[in-house]
Amino acid sequence: MGVDFTPKAYDDIPDEDRPSLGEALLPIAGMILFLSVGMIWLEMDPQMPLLWGIAFAGLLGRYYFGYSWERLYDGISRSILTGLQAILILFVIYMLISSWIDSGTIPTLMYYGLEFLSPRIFLPFTVVLSAVVAFAIGSSWTTAGTLGVAMIGIGSGLGIPEAMTAGAVLSGAYTGDKNSPLSDTTNLAAAVTNTDLMDHIRAMRPGTLIAFTVSLVLFVALGLNASGTIPVDRVAEMQAGLASSYAVSPITLFPLVVTFALAFYGFPALPSLGAGIFAGVGISTTVQGTSFAAAWKTVHNGTSPETGLELTNELLASGGLSGSVWVITIIVAALALGGILQETGVLASLAYHIGRAVSSVAGLTAGTAAGTVAMNFLAAEQYMAIVVPGMTLQNLYDEYDLESRNLSRAVEAAGTTTSAFVPWGSGGVFMASTLGVPVVEYAPYYFFGILSPLVLIAMGVTGWGIAYKEAPEAEPTAETVTPSVD
Repeated sequence: MGVDFTPKAYDDIPDEDRPSLGEALLPIAGMILFLSVGMIWLEMDPQMPLLWGIAFAGLLGRYYFGYSWERLYDGISRSILTGLQAILILFVIYMLISSWIDSGTIPTLMYYGLEFLSPRIFLPFTVVLSAVVAFAIGSSWTTAGTLGVAMIGIGSGLGIPEAMTAGAVLSGAYTGDKNSPLSDTTNLAAAVTNTDLMDHIRAMRPGTLIAFTVSLVLFVALGLNASGTIPVDRVAEMQAGLASSYAVSPITLFPLVVTFALAFYGFPALPSLGAGIFAGVGISTTVQGTSFAAAWKTVHNGTSPETGLELTNELLASGGLSGSVWVITIIVAALALGGILQETGVLASLAYHIGRAVSSVAGLTAGTAAGTVAMNFLAAEQYMAIVVPGMTLQNLYDEYDLESRNLSRAVEAAGTTTSAFVPWGSGGVFMASTLGVPVVEYAPYYFFGILSPLVLIAMGVTGWGIAYKEAPEAEPTAETVTPSVD
């Protein structure tokens, strides 16, 4: 994923136009207030509270910060352009899931998974398999939207809570994604910090291995506690329902093989996923006996199977292309709000003040992590969470004589991995809607997302894994690091 514009840096904003910290916090406070009132008190969906936030930020931008409506609209346009690939992938994955259910691909995975897996090994197996697949294809989203959906179904049949399974899928998927040279966010983090890609990946490996290992141990413990909870007849009942509604056969796995093979051999996400849709329709018509028109109507409108078992029906229900609209409207609204905050210099100001508040390498690492996580919540897009701190804090890392891979590691370890925690962000919205588990429910079990930034901060505090351009003589103090005024 490439970013087609350079975000506004603090030093690039004229002195008279730079928002102070207090001014930058005004639209942030408004957004938090609107989301809190709308979603918690009034129990509304996030679209309207986000619209209130857009209106408030737009009025501040026009009449307080003095930007023209045209410039604010340009900021919105650029922000949406940044997230356009994510939006397109959402459209495609919603169609893909419906296609793979109709073709029997996901039902077959569920059928065989119920046959060979047990509650004791299911969660750690899911973590490892998700990590391997995401590393091979370079996409946490594709992994969650294909393998993850099937694992949710298998786990439910084994008596595993869906929130636990979702946490296992995400822990593995983001581990593999952020260490894959094929990943868009991995390449982006290296590019915006002027870091060699393989240097960036090598810098991430130690912290990633620790966070992944601890996560795996925790899922092993959860799996041991989950053993014995499965009802005696549940697996057989689900398998019978699947076999009575779909032709269960290894042939139905062909769409999965096509998609993962194309991704593994370097094809971008959209054509790889698109090929999976066409392969799914082909299997639907040739193996499941669905007519050509009916198969494409399913891709459009979604699935509502009747397997004779309510749990299986719920797991295999999907919205298709039409069902993606609710999700897309949230992402577009969040991106629009992030675009106004970017254009008015609010995001740059926040990143700058977070960076200048530190007085040590430990503080700089923690400040980068905090700023990156904050950008995820404010800009609602993991790409912006990587790009804004990655470009804004480069000079500060230079002042501490640190190699750029420290910065690239920080923005990805705290940016890519935490995007799934943002209920209105593209990562959280996608994962929650695709896996069918709300963010607030899977968040406590998404161990890797919690541990990754914590391990990063611990590395900064201890100095382990911190790479200097030259051997450090003494860390700069708060007095020697002074803000530049251009």
